Amino acid sequence: MFTEQDLQQIADHGLTVARVEAQLENFRRGFPWLNVVRAASPGDGILMLDAAQADAAASRYEKAAAGLGVVKFVPASGAATRMFKELFAFVNEGKRTPGIDTLLSNLERFAFWPELKAVLPEGADDRATVNAIVNDGLNYGHKPKGLVTFHAYPEGARKAVEEHLVEGAAYASSNGVARIHFTVSPEHMEGFKELLARKVPLYEKCFGIRYDISFSVQKPSTDTIAVNPDNTPFRQEDGRLLFRPAGHGALIENLNEIDADVIFIKNIDNVTTDARRGDTIRYKKVLAGVLLELQEQAFEYLRALEVGGCELTPIAEFIERRLCVKLPADYDSALLRAVLDRPIRVCGMVRNEGEPGGGPFWVGNPDGTESLQIAESSQIGPDDQPLMKAATHFNPVDLVCGVKTSKGGKFDLRQYTDPSTGFISSKSSGGRELRAQELPGLWNGAMARWNTVFVDVPITTFSPVKVVQDLLRPQHQ
Repeated sequence: MFTEQDLQQIADHGLTVARVEAQLENFRRGFPWLNVVRAASPGDGILMLDAAQADAAASRYEKAAAGLGVVKFVPASGAATRMFKELFAFVNEGKRTPGIDTLLSNLERFAFWPELKAVLPEGADDRATVNAIVNDGLNYGHKPKGLVTFHAYPEGARKAVEEHLVEGAAYASSNGVARIHFTVSPEHMEGFKELLARKVPLYEKCFGIRYDISFSVQKPSTDTIAVNPDNTPFRQEDGRLLFRPAGHGALIENLNEIDADVIFIKNIDNVTTDARRGDTIRYKKVLAGVLLELQEQAFEYLRALEVGGCELTPIAEFIERRLCVKLPADYDSALLRAVLDRPIRVCGMVRNEGEPGGGPFWVGNPDGTESLQIAESSQIGPDDQPLMKAATHFNPVDLVCGVKTSKGGKFDLRQYTDPSTGFISSKSSGGRELRAQELPGLWNGAMARWNTVFVDVPITTFSPVKVVQDLLRPQHQ
C-alpha cells in the first residue's frame, strides 16, 4: 500500500508503519462506545465539600506548596477560528446574524476597542469594521486565543495569556517562582514569546515573584493519517499522504514531559477579571489539597501492601469511598496495588447550566472495576444517550494532577491512556472530502486509566470564551 516516498514521509513524521496501519484499522472498524454505567452525581462520584472542608483542603495545599514542584499547564494551541467563525461568514459571504448586530452595537464594551479604533479605516462601514477585527487590522481571526485582548483595566488591557500569569502568581507559585507551561502551535510561538518578553517583567514586579515560562508544540508523531470516504489513504495533489493533528489528546505527550509534584491544567480561554477571580483561586487550592490528601494515603497503603501481611479491608474501603473505584467482590492484594499505583487527577465539576463540556460518568473496565471518567457525547452509544441528560455536572477543564509515584519517580503517562477511544469526523482538504481521526481528549481517553476524583466547584470558576460575544458577559467586563 505504501510507496518508498510514503515510508520516508511516515518516518520523517516520527511515526511507524505499524502505527499508521493501526490508525487505518480504526477507520475501518470505528471506535467502540464507552461502557458507561451511569452518570456521576452528588454523593455518587461527585464530592460535595462544605465550607470547613474546603478551607481545610486549601490550607493543606498552602502549607505544602513551598516543598512542592508546581506547574500550571495551559493548552493554548491553534488559531481562534471558531471564536470568530460568525465574523468570517459576515465578511466573506455577507451573512449578517443577530450575533453580528450584538457585536457592532457593543464595540466600545470590548477590551480590544482602543486597538480596533486605531486601525479602523476612515469611514469604515459594518463589513469593513468586522474585517478589521478578523483580518487586516487586529488580525484576530488568524491569531490564537491567548493573544486576543480579553479584559480592560484602568492600567491597561490584558490578553488571555496575561490573565494566566496573574492566576499563576496566585496559586501556582512555590518559593517565589511561578512555573507556567504553554502548548502552542509553531506558527504562533514567536507571538507568544514576544508578548511575554514585554509583559513578564511587569507582572514579576507587580507580584514580587519570578516566572519560569516554558513552551512546547504538539508532536508530529501524534498526528493521524487522513483517508478518503472509502478509507483508503488520502493523497494530496503532489501524491503525498496527508497527516493531521489528532486533537488535544495528543498533548498527553507534552504533559508527560513536565516534571512536577502538582500540575494544574486549565484552558487558555477560561479566565476572568481580577474582581471575579476569588473563587477560581480558592478552588484551585481546594482541588490541590484534596489531591495531596488522597495521594498521601494511597502511598501509605501502597507501602503497606509491598511489605505484605496488612489488612486489605481498610485499603479496599479507601479505594471505593475516596478514590471512587468500585472493586469486584473477589479483589485481591494485586488488584488493590494496581489501582493505587496510578497517576491521580482531581477534577472540578460545575453544575450543568447548558454549557458544552464533557460529563462525569461511572464506566465499567476490563479488570472488573468501575471508575470515573469524563466522557464526551461522541463516546456514548445511542442506547446510552439518555444518561447524558441525567448528568447534573460537566467538566470545565479544571484539573489538578499528581504524576509522581510512591517512590518519587514519575509515571509514564502514555501507559495510562485508553487507545480504543477516539472518534472519526468528516473534513475536507483542497475542496475534497476526507475522514479524519482524533485521539481521545486529554481529559477523556488520554487519562482514562488514571485515578479520578470529581469535586463540585462553583460555576463562577468557569468563564470560557467560545465566541467573541462571550467577552460581553459579566465575567469579562
